[in-house]
Amino acid sequence: MKKINKMKIFALIILMSSGFLVHNLFGQINSAETLILDMVHHNPGEEPYNSAYNDPAVMKEMGYNGKVYFLFESPALAINWESVDKDILPKGSDDRKWVDAKAAQIKKMHAACKAQDMDIYAMSDLVLFPKRLIQKYNMEETFGDPNNPQTVKFIRAQIDEIFTQFPAMDGLVVRIGETYLHDAPYHKGSILDRQDADNTIIPLIQILREEICVKRNKKLIFRTWRSFDVKLNTYIKVNDAIEPHPNLTISIKHCEGDFHRANAFSKVIGQGRHKQIIEVQCAREYEGKGAYPNYIANGVINGFEEHMRMPEEKINSLSEFVEKRPDLYAGVWTWTRGGGWDGPYIKDEMWCDVNAWVMAQWAKDPKQTEESILNRYASERIHLKGGDVAKFRKLCLLSAEAVVRGRNSTYRDMMPSWTRDQGMAWPGTPKDAVAQQRNLHQKNESIVQWKEIVKLAKAIHWENDEAANHAVGSAEYGLYLFKIYRSLIYMAYADSKGDGKGVEKWIKAYDKAWAKYNALPKKYSSLATLYTKEYKRHTRNCADDKVNELRSKY
Repeated sequence: MKKINKMKIFALIILMSSGFLVHNLFGQINSAETLILDMVHHNPGEEPYNSAYNDPAVMKEMGYNGKVYFLFESPALAINWESVDKDILPKGSDDRKWVDAKAAQIKKMHAACKAQDMDIYAMSDLVLFPKRLIQKYNMEETFGDPNNPQTVKFIRAQIDEIFTQFPAMDGLVVRIGETYLHDAPYHKGSILDRQDADNTIIPLIQILREEICVKRNKKLIFRTWRSFDVKLNTYIKVNDAIEPHPNLTISIKHCEGDFHRANAFSKVIGQGRHKQIIEVQCAREYEGKGAYPNYIANGVINGFEEHMRMPEEKINSLSEFVEKRPDLYAGVWTWTRGGGWDGPYIKDEMWCDVNAWVMAQWAKDPKQTEESILNRYASERIHLKGGDVAKFRKLCLLSAEAVVRGRNSTYRDMMPSWTRDQGMAWPGTPKDAVAQQRNLHQKNESIVQWKEIVKLAKAIHWENDEAANHAVGSAEYGLYLFKIYRSLIYMAYADSKGDGKGVEKWIKAYDKAWAKYNALPKKYSSLATLYTKEYKRHTRNCADDKVNELRSKY
């Protein structure tokens, strides 16, 4: 018996020394199986981003092992349906020409990805069919129902065509929370009752699991977003109904709902029995899209300060997830660019880059500390030296504190989407007196922190003049933008109290901050495009319209 045990120990040492790690072996992670994926989320309906992250070679060098192609780069839009019915997309028709051109574009992308030995995934909306198919088979009322036999038949046929016509594909990322058709003129999409576990989520995953994971030995990543991401009982119900499979992974945003600071850490992370990949947005649509310093990697890995109040037994960070449920950890999926709509449009990707690089490097080996990775980023990737490495880290950590305080508060005292993309709505202020004062105090704290960020950016010896121009300029961009935010929130508070003098004071501050902000592009060449006063898309009650009303009122 002793001899056998010694042999086992010896074999274990050999396996571990060769890098062979398995799940459930003293809670360790199989790094070879970890998914480290990235997606560039292009603005729907616009020209795709011109980004370094479109290049698979760049992503591989950063530490990624796979790319997720965006919705309008998905083979779901590029299959010709000939194996089903040649009349669905007849040769010579406008829709067939469009589909064939899309297929050629996608295959070129796939070839570049495989040349770098990167795995290929595509995000696809379901259910999504050609308009001709829906019309020919009289499916206008039924095609979004995954229980309808005809819908099921065409979903299965669609999967077969995807993997037959695009054999380089390693897997599919499926979402049912939304359907975008901005760049899909010849297709139609819909899903009925996307939050219904019994009639939508479970039957759809079962079909996809069978067709993708079992029949074809390909990978399925099923997104929980706006479907079963915030209701734990629904998540558990789905988990219990779907048999785990090595090729099946559930994708979850690290926070509840959308990528907002002050939103709760996702309650479904670490639950159930299915592998989970965690989604992280690196250039957040509600927080400047990379236009100003906004370091979120530390908070995602170690826990944001607002999550530190969670009960001790709850998971509040990725590192805690890996520590407590290593058997469920599948990896990390970042969005280096994109999310949301319109601008700001950045010229320099550094503030996206630091988040993406740190997340990718950590995902490979979660035993590393975030601090050590960020310090490596500073020295290896942007070539800072000596004390500048510590200054850069301080700047990054301060940016996380300044952003949450300036846009919301660490207690989520404001509606988080009051400012997003390139505009701002009139901010709602808390009704509770304690929350109101706390919120106002944090707006002042944010400005103090932004001033320190600007000071640090100016003190660091950057690699060249261009880097210095961007770092300092983007820091000032953040400072004056957040001064605009503060003036609006104080103005709203003064108006709620009928304080005319207070409103007048903050209108002056608002005008001054806008003047300073609008002057920045003359001084800094690599700035992102600016927020605009007139922007009203996805925001209600435009802030500047309200300010102009108050000019007359007071």
